[in-house]
Amino acid sequence: MATIFYERDANPNALKGRTIAILGYGSQGHAQAQNLRDSGYKVIVGLEPTRPSAAQARADGMVVVAPDEAAKRADWIHVLTPDETQSAVYDQHIKPYLHPGKILGFSHGFSIHFKTIVPPDDVDVVMIAPKGPGHLVRRVYSEGRGVPSLIAIQQDASKHAQEYALAYAHGIGATRAGVLQTTFKEETESDLFGEQSVLCGGLTSLIKKGFETLVEAGYAPEIAYFECLHEVKLIVDLIYEGGLGRMRYSISNTAEYGDLTRGERVVGDETRAAMKKILADIQSGEFAREWIAENKNGCRNFNALREKEKQHPIEIVGAQLRSMMSWLPKEAKKSEAPQQEPKQVVNA
Repeated sequence: MATIFYERDANPNALKGRTIAILGYGSQGHAQAQNLRDSGYKVIVGLEPTRPSAAQARADGMVVVAPDEAAKRADWIHVLTPDETQSAVYDQHIKPYLHPGKILGFSHGFSIHFKTIVPPDDVDVVMIAPKGPGHLVRRVYSEGRGVPSLIAIQQDASKHAQEYALAYAHGIGATRAGVLQTTFKEETESDLFGEQSVLCGGLTSLIKKGFETLVEAGYAPEIAYFECLHEVKLIVDLIYEGGLGRMRYSISNTAEYGDLTRGERVVGDETRAAMKKILADIQSGEFAREWIAENKNGCRNFNALREKEKQHPIEIVGAQLRSMMSWLPKEAKKSEAPQQEPKQVVNA
């Protein structure tokens, strides 16, 4: 069982008088920076002054300086740019100012675990990873509550890294809910596996295959969309609230019987074998090497796959049907939501 820390375990004064630099102001950046500031911590945001996110940060009342200046001033440098940019950000803006006694923080372990960033031995390297998107981290904090987070210590040069990390977690509101001890390895590999096998890759493929099966059998695409995509949220919300048991309690007996007798036929031993191969590729570093090479190659395959997915019939019929749903935000009805700047790669 994981060790869990709460407010009583944190010492906010451990970071008193220290400057925390948040590099990046996307989903997690804006939330963590504002929460830390509102908790009484000294926070600066490191952004190029011409970026749209810099204007937003200033509008939110944050102190914004260039990334180099932020790293130079800061006692704690927290990297919240996308995984694929972190190595360049580190080399250009952080490494020259990463002196003994400083703290290097992350909210995802990719760059440290796969060694695209290799910090010197004389700095603390820690992770505080909220288990929720930034807008939720900010909203829940503003309501006096918190989002659970993970904490990990990769390097403890000061012998106080755990204390500092818990103080940071306290500042973003995480200790109100609970902070689970983990490692950079465990967080990174389990996060990538969850994204690829279940939350994103597995789920989207399951949805598309169900949609295609009904349409190929002669059912209307609109009906297939509702049955295989639209209603996913209804089921997931029940699971989120109370696990599989609450979902099964809430659906009809017919649906529950179908679940218990047919689910394994669709996602069974063959799928588990594929999942094991995906996990093995993550553990060996094969996926990381592929993703790093993809970015060095200009993301040609990535961009082609993106464009192909936009043309899938489920996206076309979905956009038409969502236009009927007056309760949805205007932008959410589109198949392609606008990307925030900078885009954050997240604990799904």
